[in-house]
Amino acid sequence: MSQTSDNNTRIAKNTIFLYFRMVLLMAVSLYTSRVVLSTLGIDDFGIYNVVGGFIGMFAFLNGAMSGCTQRFITIALGKGDEYNLKKVFSTCVITHGMIALLVFLLAETVGLWFVWEKLVIPENRMTAAMVVYQCSIISTIVVIMSFPYNADIIAHEKMSAFAYISIFEAFANLGIVYLLHIGNVDKLALYAILLLIVKGAIILVYRFYCKRHFLEATFHWLFDKKLLKEILSFTGWNLWGGLAGTLMGQGLNILLNMFFGPAVNAARGIAVQVQSAVQMFATNFQTALNPQLMKSYAAGDLVSMHMLLFRSAKFTFMLLLCLILPIMLAIDPILNLWLKDVPAYTNIFVCLMLCISMIDAVSNPFMTASAATGRVRVYQSVVGGILLIIVPIAYVALKMGGEPYIVFVVHLCVGIIAFVVRLLIVRKLVQFRVSGYINNVILPCLYVGIPSIVISLVIRQMFSNDTYIVFITAILSLFFVIVFSFCFGLKSNERKFIISKIAS
Repeated sequence: MSQTSDNNTRIAKNTIFLYFRMVLLMAVSLYTSRVVLSTLGIDDFGIYNVVGGFIGMFAFLNGAMSGCTQRFITIALGKGDEYNLKKVFSTCVITHGMIALLVFLLAETVGLWFVWEKLVIPENRMTAAMVVYQCSIISTIVVIMSFPYNADIIAHEKMSAFAYISIFEAFANLGIVYLLHIGNVDKLALYAILLLIVKGAIILVYRFYCKRHFLEATFHWLFDKKLLKEILSFTGWNLWGGLAGTLMGQGLNILLNMFFGPAVNAARGIAVQVQSAVQMFATNFQTALNPQLMKSYAAGDLVSMHMLLFRSAKFTFMLLLCLILPIMLAIDPILNLWLKDVPAYTNIFVCLMLCISMIDAVSNPFMTASAATGRVRVYQSVVGGILLIIVPIAYVALKMGGEPYIVFVVHLCVGIIAFVVRLLIVRKLVQFRVSGYINNVILPCLYVGIPSIVISLVIRQMFSNDTYIVFITAILSLFFVIVFSFCFGLKSNERKFIISKIAS
């Protein structure tokens, strides 16, 4: 009982640190996005999102490795073997170097051809677009090489490091806005260069922190072929899943560019920023919880693992609903207050992408559970295959005359199907009953979501569209979610834990 209490306290403490980081960066991001959109203009902002986003396609390699790296470091740390931990860390650094080289080669060949030949970019902005592209390549490589250090921080559950470093990151991003405003050179090219410099500086800070606090974070040539083979074997199917997810996301972005031009990419870029900010709530909570979930499985404690899996999904839903419902109810006033010029379709893009992010976030614990077992072949192959069908379906819908938002409707519908498939696969891997998931996750979420949404919509329809009334309704919807979550979403022991923490 004491160990469980300590784990819960550690999760709560780490979550608080991560939420501090999130709130700070979100506040800065909301301000900088407004200024950057105004400074660059809609077309240049759209060019940055489609070109910079295209190189993000190659980051699927890093995405596939990230969960793998965190898993191996966490398990090695749990075993308490210092030499093995150093070997795992160094092998992960070497594998990420191999990935960085592969990304560079792909980006400078296939990627460069695609940007020149296929993307819709005004001829007079092609030079600036190339600067954005090359900066994005370097930035992606730097991020790839940094991930073993980030994974080391997470494995040690030192989330306070993220909170402290975020202060530097926030001021650096504000510095970008200032320099962009006073700069007399091409704004788009300057923006890309400044972002690269800031990202590189932040990653150096993370590396310095790890080398100072963790013995294994000093790189050694401890190359282990057997360990490398084990890591690559585990990663192989993760690569497929990561590639499928990346092709789906950037494929939709490219479709919007090909059918409607950069202005619609700008709308999607704004929607992605809102989605990313909201998803940070779920990501931060799950980042704090994931090491405990993996350690429970490694210790053979499936009961604790099931409890953590269920709570992760349920709490993620309730946390996101606290944000998503008010935003969707007041989306037009929020966008008008936030941005000087709101690109067409931004409001509906935001609403649909927030619904998608809810499905994805509640599904994330399934991936963590699958990774903990080491058996990811079926999970990644099936789910990746499902996600890949989104782009061709969206293409057909657009060819038939569909509006831009139809691509996100397709994504949402297929995402729901993928959620059900994930549930059925993972319940076999970690041996829980579907009925248990329904009782502990689905039903509590319905008890919270349905009354909160229905009551909020009724109130919204009863009054005028005056901005103040809309914001009051949004605030009331947050109150409804909190009340219904506490009364119907939480179990008695969960309510007691929250009350005790508030009281203390």
